[in-house]
Amino acid sequence: MTSTTGFPARISIVTLGVSDLPRAAAFYEALGWQRSAASSPEIVWFRTADSVLGLFPAEELAADAGVPAGGEPSFRGVTLAVNLESPERVDAALRTAVDAGAAVVKPPAATSWGGYSGYFEDPDGHLWELAHNPFFPFTADGSLDLP
Repeated sequence: MTSTTGFPARISIVTLGVSDLPRAAAFYEALGWQRSAASSPEIVWFRTADSVLGLFPAEELAADAGVPAGGEPSFRGVTLAVNLESPERVDAALRTAVDAGAAVVKPPAATSWGGYSGYFEDPDGHLWELAHNPFFPFTADGSLDLP
């Protein structure tokens, strides 16, 4: 999507600060995500359908951003989400995440907005939503068809 302001409407990379890079990388690999060859001992990359997920040591990420490193808050004000084709796919994805070491925060259930959604935490406390939204179909390439 292009922008007339010079600020494109896209998210290219999400980088998560992690306390143990090998453990975090193993968790995402256990979800079935493939580590990119662009990864190094300092940062691990995973390509997703629409963007790239990076894993980087939390203290180094804070230093790179020029902010103080600190304790991990219980809720960071951000969730990451994976939309899926059906409630059954949500349940299956949650089972995979739990098998990989995730903690269920909110079991999947029907929502007030007509979908189906649940949440888990990765080993570093990053909150992920798994959702089926029947109002956001997928395109042929697997992207959301957001009206």
